[in-house]
Amino acid sequence: MKKEDEDFNAVIAKDATDQDDQDVVIGDKQSNLAIVDVKGEIKKPGIYEVDVNARVNDVIQMAGGFTKKADESIVNLAQKVQDEMVIQVPAKGVDSGHLADASQKTKESNKIKINEATQEEIESLSGIGPAKAQAIIQHREENGFFQTTEDLLEVSGIGEKTLENLQDELQIP
Repeated sequence: MKKEDEDFNAVIAKDATDQDDQDVVIGDKQSNLAIVDVKGEIKKPGIYEVDVNARVNDVIQMAGGFTKKADESIVNLAQKVQDEMVIQVPAKGVDSGHLADASQKTKESNKIKINEATQEEIESLSGIGPAKAQAIIQHREENGFFQTTEDLLEVSGIGEKTLENLQDELQIP
C-alpha cells in the first residue's frame, strides 16, 4: 500500500473515532465497516470496505478517482456511505435517468430505497407530496440514513397511518 493510501485510510479511521454513528452487524459481531460497490467511470472499480462514517468522495478517492469520461455532476460526493451501497458513475452524455431508477428500485420488488431516493421518487410514494418528500430528505441529510421504517415517524408530517401505507413501497436499507 502506498504511503498516501495509508494516510488516507488513517484519516477515515480517525474520523470514525470522532463520531458516534451507525454500526454494521456482520454475523454476531458489530463492525464500523460498510461494503460498497463502485461501478462505471472509475479508475479502479470494485468492492471497497470503508468506515461507515466515510462519504462517497472518500470511496471515489480510494477507487483512484473518476476517469476522464465520468459525469461527476451526477454523483453526490457528500453523501454518507451505507453497507451494500452501489455507487454508479455514468459517462458524460449518457442518460443517467435510467441509472438512478435502477439504483433506487430493487429489480425483484420495485421498492423505493428511501436512503438514496430523489425527491421525485419519494413523491411517487402513496400519500407523499412535495412537502413531506422534502421533510424526508432533510431528515435524512441532518440525521443520517433511516435504519428501520419506524424511523420515518421522526419526520414531521409522517404518522402511523402514512407509515402503514408506505410499508410495502419502501426498502430500508
